[in-house]
Amino acid sequence: MSQEENALADWRARALAIESAVNTIVIGQQRAVRLIDVALFARGHVLLEGDVGVGKTTLLRAFARAVGGSFSRIEGTVDLMPADLLYYTYIGEDGRPRVDPGPLVRNSDDLAVLFFNEINRARPQVHSVLLRVMAERSASAFDREFRFPHLTVFADRNRVEREETFEISSAAKDRFMMEVGIEAPREESDQLALMFDTAFHDVDALIARVPEALVDYRALNHIAATIQSSIQVGDALRRYAHRLWQTIARPHEHGVVIDGVDTAALILGGASPRGMSLAVRAARAHAWLDGRGHVEPRDLHAVFFETMAHRVFFEPAYELRRAGIVRELFAQAFARTPAP
Repeated sequence: MSQEENALADWRARALAIESAVNTIVIGQQRAVRLIDVALFARGHVLLEGDVGVGKTTLLRAFARAVGGSFSRIEGTVDLMPADLLYYTYIGEDGRPRVDPGPLVRNSDDLAVLFFNEINRARPQVHSVLLRVMAERSASAFDREFRFPHLTVFADRNRVEREETFEISSAAKDRFMMEVGIEAPREESDQLALMFDTAFHDVDALIARVPEALVDYRALNHIAATIQSSIQVGDALRRYAHRLWQTIARPHEHGVVIDGVDTAALILGGASPRGMSLAVRAARAHAWLDGRGHVEPRDLHAVFFETMAHRVFFEPAYELRRAGIVRELFAQAFARTPAP
């Protein structure tokens, strides 16, 4: 083995150790854990969608502990202001006003994970600050530029309550590599364990069971770059990925038929080159985690929905049926595109 191959093997062992550790404290979420691991080693931000109380926060805290570095959490509220991400003001004990660093800039160089809880409760002005942080890993405050070279942003969306919430713009969604659904476990044994096993009732004790800094957060950018340069994508897979992209972008031209849907008038926008490049990036990381040196169709299939579905926008007449239509669209894209 070359030195690079040895390094990739060691990093892969650590990445799988993270998965194993997280799966012991968040049960019934193996697919979500794998996808978040993929995003972490592909250096992509993640938007989580799920009901209240299904373990989203526990899942993210576990990953944050596994990579070390600083962890910050922001609670989305209707009165949250853009500046609140950067600094906060208060009256000190001496009665004088004080300004302290906020959750973003407090540990800028060492900030590894930022968790934005209920992002859709925050106003679009707040989202705009977060967009710059996600795209450029930098922000301006206190007359200086703060950089976040090691940052991964995780956010979750409250999909139950609709009052005092704000839909996330297409530009904001596009900054997330993945949108991952988190559902309550379906296996009866998992449900009973969560209900009656007291080990799952103390979240702090659960998190403490995850080994700290299994991977050095300061090395993640280098690891990700090495994965992307080392995991090969053959010509046949390139053509296959391109055909998939064209099918979901122009379904009516590729024979896609969905009951009650005019596929010629379905797509409003999305399925962008950026989205497709992020899907391939995630597929490379998935192949690496599975121990392969090249991407296969199954790697692309494993990440395609989570990397592309939130980037495809339908005409308003079809948005209320979005969940069912997008799954049928992707299923037909796979069925109608011969895999190499």
